[in-house]
Amino acid sequence: MDKSWMHADRRSKAYEFGVEAFLNFAVENLLTTTHIRCPCVKCVNLKLFGVGIIRDHVYFNGIDESYKNWTFHGEPWEATTNASRNVEEDDGHGRYSFVSEEIDMDDNDFGDFGSDPYEFANVIGDGDQPVYPGCRKYTKLSALVKLYNSKAKHGMSDVYFTELLILQGDLLPEENTIPTSIYEAKQTLCALGLSYEKMHACPNDCILYRKEYEDSTNCPTCGISRWKEGKDSILKEGVPAKVVWYFPPIPRFKRMFQSHETAKSLTWHAARKSIDGQMSHPADSPS
Repeated sequence: MDKSWMHADRRSKAYEFGVEAFLNFAVENLLTTTHIRCPCVKCVNLKLFGVGIIRDHVYFNGIDESYKNWTFHGEPWEATTNASRNVEEDDGHGRYSFVSEEIDMDDNDFGDFGSDPYEFANVIGDGDQPVYPGCRKYTKLSALVKLYNSKAKHGMSDVYFTELLILQGDLLPEENTIPTSIYEAKQTLCALGLSYEKMHACPNDCILYRKEYEDSTNCPTCGISRWKEGKDSILKEGVPAKVVWYFPPIPRFKRMFQSHETAKSLTWHAARKSIDGQMSHPADSPS
């Protein structure tokens, strides 16, 4: 998608058409018109508004030109690092096992990220980077994971968390790697998530609006409308009555097989052979 309009004059037609294209893109991907992150220079994706308010903000305040990858509005994440794509093991244990032990995040915070399993290895490259030169206890990633875990545990707002990150950066020695905003923090953490797909569904669970039903507006089984009905009994076209989330297994298997130890466990039943010819485990018998 052309994003050159973000740098254009706000009075120009190019900017006007760009704003409308962006809003349509966000609504189409997020399936909502009322809870969308505002990318203006004042809100910087920290506040949720409806389409009308966001349009006003983007015109009056201008759009954040550093927001090049629209990850908060449905655009797939693109890895920006060139870290090694090989996740190695140390002493038979996961090199980055702290991630699974500490992380406790809501997938809603990140949207559809991690569609490429190698993004995990790319971002994990930050795990070797100390929080500040000479620090041995925490790396950038482990510190960020703990901080974000505290945010989720204690219900910190995005604004408060951003101020906390700034304060942490001021307290630590110079050349520290603590991000200065929640947007920057989520850019680092987003690859820890995995992709999912949102599908429109019949409210009575008859069908999914995909394949031959992708363009249907009514359920062929029960006849109920695909769209949500408002309080005034008027259908809100474009707003689905029901959405289901599909979690593709293939990216998850790829993520698991990146670890030698996990891969060994996943293939144990197929690789295990009976040594003495006796059945000592159900895996020894075809039945």
